[in-house]
Amino acid sequence: MNWYIAQNYIAVAEKIAIIDCGTNTFHLMIVSIENGTAKILIKERLPVKIGEGGINQRIIQPAAIERAITTITYFNKVIKEHSINSIYGFATSAFRNAANGGELQDLIYQKTNIKINVISGDREAELIFKGVSSAIDIGKKPALVMDIGGGSVEFIIGSSHKVYWKQSFEIGAQRLLDLFHNNDPMDPAELVQLNKYLREYLHPLFEALGKWAPSTLVGASGTFDTLSDIYCYKKGLKKAELEAEIPLTLEAFYEIHQELIQKNRSERLQIPGMIEMRVDMIVVASALIHYILSRHQFDYLRVSTYALKEGVLTEILKNEI
Repeated sequence: MNWYIAQNYIAVAEKIAIIDCGTNTFHLMIVSIENGTAKILIKERLPVKIGEGGINQRIIQPAAIERAITTITYFNKVIKEHSINSIYGFATSAFRNAANGGELQDLIYQKTNIKINVISGDREAELIFKGVSSAIDIGKKPALVMDIGGGSVEFIIGSSHKVYWKQSFEIGAQRLLDLFHNNDPMDPAELVQLNKYLREYLHPLFEALGKWAPSTLVGASGTFDTLSDIYCYKKGLKKAELEAEIPLTLEAFYEIHQELIQKNRSERLQIPGMIEMRVDMIVVASALIHYILSRHQFDYLRVSTYALKEGVLTEILKNEI
């Protein structure tokens, strides 16, 4: 798939906007499409944290609703400036689980005329895998793709040819933060309780890992982006802007994880490569990755910067959506 970033562009056949309303972050991607070729014109992400203060109570708090409306209103302004032909809006865990998720959908539509479609966890996993597959060659052998969101975590076992197994679990970083990260740095007893929770909750994943035996873990965007940024700063590596695959090793992850669980918030913010939108949730997210690695032998770790919205683009290019 011939995707590249357009620095200067002329009139094209069609321009589309894809909006991904995640639990922690809202994303906007504007793409021009001509003769089956996609040029990514704009990628923006903003911290909205619609799960903050209510995700485990199945409610989106008023302040979070306000942040969501403000962000989509801003996205709408950007979209209007680019003469978009079609808008594809999606929302995930926080919207689909909150009692007032539908109310927020309606408010967004009333104020911006943008329709946000709430998708199931299974559909979310499907789109994530398509996005990752468009970024990297997974290969003929099964790999585990893992996407850590604020509300849910998607696991997909697949190869370049097929998906063998997929499941979405409502154990996203905001949920785990609220449940287990009450001390900073995180207390060892909290880590024990978190691991116990994961052991009970993720039993279907461990069965699938035993069956398909993937040797590569592919992290999709989000937390993995930040872990890669920290690794690159430590190693003096420079990444090309909007690269589809970015570097991170298993050894580097273990080192970074130990650093994260030993520092408090202000200390974590001082880590080169850390960003404020990730600093609170990254400890439990890293602990989740660490637990998965402790339960199954992986030989390789890869990071894809492509995920759900790029999966949507893949389907658009194939006329599947």
